[in-house]
Amino acid sequence: MNTTYIRIFDTTLRDGEQSPGATLTSNEKLEIARGLARMGVDVIEAGFPSASPDDLEGVRRIAQEVGNTPRGGAHPEGHLPPIICGLARAHKGDIDKAWEAVQHAARPRIHTFLATSPIHMKYKLRMDPEEVIERAAEMVAYAKQYCDDVEFSPEDAGRSDPEFLYLVLGEVIKAGATTLNIPDTVGYTTPDEFYRLIRGIIENTPGIENVIVSVHCHNDLGMATANTLAGLRAGARQAEVTINGIGERAGNTSLEEVVMALHTRRPVFGLETGIDTTQITRMSRMVSNYTGIPVQPNKAIVGANAFAHEAGIHQDGMLKHEATYEIMRPETVGLKQSSLVLGKHSGRHALKVRLAELGYELDQDELDTAFQRFKDLADKKKTVTDADLEALMTDQLYQPREFYSLDGLQVACGTMGMPTATVRLCGPDGQMHVQAAIGTGPVDAAYKAIDQIVQMPNTLLEYAVRAVTEGIDAIGEVSVRIQADNGSIPQRTSPQGGRPRPRTFGGHGAETDIIVASAKAYLSALNKLLAASGRFENP
Repeated sequence: MNTTYIRIFDTTLRDGEQSPGATLTSNEKLEIARGLARMGVDVIEAGFPSASPDDLEGVRRIAQEVGNTPRGGAHPEGHLPPIICGLARAHKGDIDKAWEAVQHAARPRIHTFLATSPIHMKYKLRMDPEEVIERAAEMVAYAKQYCDDVEFSPEDAGRSDPEFLYLVLGEVIKAGATTLNIPDTVGYTTPDEFYRLIRGIIENTPGIENVIVSVHCHNDLGMATANTLAGLRAGARQAEVTINGIGERAGNTSLEEVVMALHTRRPVFGLETGIDTTQITRMSRMVSNYTGIPVQPNKAIVGANAFAHEAGIHQDGMLKHEATYEIMRPETVGLKQSSLVLGKHSGRHALKVRLAELGYELDQDELDTAFQRFKDLADKKKTVTDADLEALMTDQLYQPREFYSLDGLQVACGTMGMPTATVRLCGPDGQMHVQAAIGTGPVDAAYKAIDQIVQMPNTLLEYAVRAVTEGIDAIGEVSVRIQADNGSIPQRTSPQGGRPRPRTFGGHGAETDIIVASAKAYLSALNKLLAASGRFENP
């Protein structure tokens, strides 16, 4: 076994999706999983199958379609398919559903967990320590009947008694666990504390030499990446992460931060991953667009300002030598300019080649649609950049079923009158619906007109807009999050609390006209909400 290799376990589709408003459609999950495999992720935690029938089906699709396709990157074991993992509480029913979902993968894994901290055992589980040890070993053994690869997590390990952890972990190793994940569930520990915790587990747990130790850190105190790196230095050989660091509360350890820290400071850590770092930026944008959660400009590695230099002294240094103020090159994480310039005279083949270089494999119908949208955009812009193409593809591919689609929009606004919008939507019956409304501004008016047609009460939780590229002709991207008001949407079960939680839905739109992009984003979110409501039968 390669003792310097770190497995990257991505939980964007499970822990990341527990972020408020990060609800993803099954097609969006599948596309993200494909991107993760292409980037070289070792393990994809595809979801929590017991959360809902839709979650189980989403994990099953990923297991079938991604779990049997060779992954990218560079790995000691070659280009085997990624391990596809399903989360399960320490209940037989959860484990049954996890296996039902992941069994179709070439390399399936069941991940089960049980809390071990005094506060969790007393108030959440209402179990004494002996019962926790017995239940943990029993459920790992039960999962082992289905699957050779079983991961166990002692929830809230960061606040657990280390001596008790040694006992629990020793028993689950006997029961067949192959990976022991040590989570700092509430982001409580400091790097020094977490290092000692992992070191103590490795030195004192019977049978530890036969398993992989993993770390899973949350960012409540802003130390998730630092704690993860401390755990890896202590001997852990799997890091559990999410794209952009999304997750419950303050989020999880960020994949891009851990991978690039190991890559950039290799002489310090002496560790390596199999990740193709040039795909990091693309995956960051994809996850941001699909979840509707924007990346903060000063976010490490993938933020808009990560490679921007405004201060005069920094600019002067950069002009003399890049290394003065850049510890990594933007090309390393996929921020490179296209060598192929596309414009209004570019043909279908040139577009197909460039999209393939960006990672998009389109069938003929998808290419025809993309080419028409590209030509429409090229008529409005002198040149079309990679960022423009990414925005078009995100807007085009893997959208929810369009019960309602935008056919026309006209607005009137300014200081001399009341902002008014008239929208024309194509409905599920194929008929056109036209409605006008007055609002506080053109976007508000457009949304009110759409609401009067669709008649699906909801609360707009978040509206965000950004320019994809510089210039007056830039494409504008809009992301929205909405939540149903009428309580008719089936809720999803939280794996930690076991309680249903409200569902929110994100939408994304991209156009050179920001009002049109706003309307498309809102309709995208509404279509997801309508699909979840069951108002219209699927074809």
